[in-house]
Amino acid sequence: MFESQSGDIFEEEPRGDERRKVARTGLLILVLLAVAAVLYYFLIYRRGRPATEEAKPADAVTQAAETAAADEAADLLKLPPLELDRSDDLLRELIQGLSSHPRLAVWLRTSEIIRKFVAAVDNIANGISPKSQVEFFAPSGRFKVARRDGRTVIDPASYERYTTVADVFITIDTPATARLYRSLRPLIGEAYRDLGYPGQNFDDTLLRAIIELLDVPIIEGRVPVERTVTNYVYLDPSLEGLSQAQKQFLRFGPENVQVIQTKLRELASALGFPESRLPKSRFYTPAAGR
Repeated sequence: MFESQSGDIFEEEPRGDERRKVARTGLLILVLLAVAAVLYYFLIYRRGRPATEEAKPADAVTQAAETAAADEAADLLKLPPLELDRSDDLLRELIQGLSSHPRLAVWLRTSEIIRKFVAAVDNIANGISPKSQVEFFAPSGRFKVARRDGRTVIDPASYERYTTVADVFITIDTPATARLYRSLRPLIGEAYRDLGYPGQNFDDTLLRAIIELLDVPIIEGRVPVERTVTNYVYLDPSLEGLSQAQKQFLRFGPENVQVIQTKLRELASALGFPESRLPKSRFYTPAAGR
């Protein structure tokens, strides 16, 4: 310390070496403070954050799922209270509104519509022909064969018996059908439980049935067959090895199979089934057989 000439008291300014020491000391203090702040954040503050803050990404996923569920619920039809075994009259009205094709109204004269639908889908999913559940749209006329190049083959006229089925199916309103299906899930689930599947999801069975039909090849060329005691069988082992449900569908003919499969893909998409779960379309030329 020293007195100025005016008598005021001043601190003596530090010299060069002392200034550098002060600067280094200040810098060291700043670094220590920064390290302490980082350690506090990661070791103390972050560990002590409430679980709700850490779960924000999960919360966002949950919220999105709840929103989707709410949207689907809002899209459901407002149906009156329905009993499964007393639902046919309303169902005829609702289903008839899905297509303007006049043949659909004729098919809807059957009874136990939901139970037959559920049983038919379950059969197809398990590779069994659903013939007993869908007799109401059995084709008219008989299965026909023809002789070509010394072989017995399916007569293309046989395929025309199923054209009406294909025509009705492809005229169905896809979004409206998906909406009706979602609205009827409680009754469909009840019918599925009564069929002997308690606690199982019918949606999974429906997807398996769609896959079963989409696995049927679109035939190119003539299809050789052979008469047995009771019916005809395919000479091509790849075709004869198909399930009963698939061979029944194969009899619709390549054009009908292709248009129905296209519609099935539309319905699967409208119902939320992922495209990755569905088999690709495949074309197949039958072997000549033995």
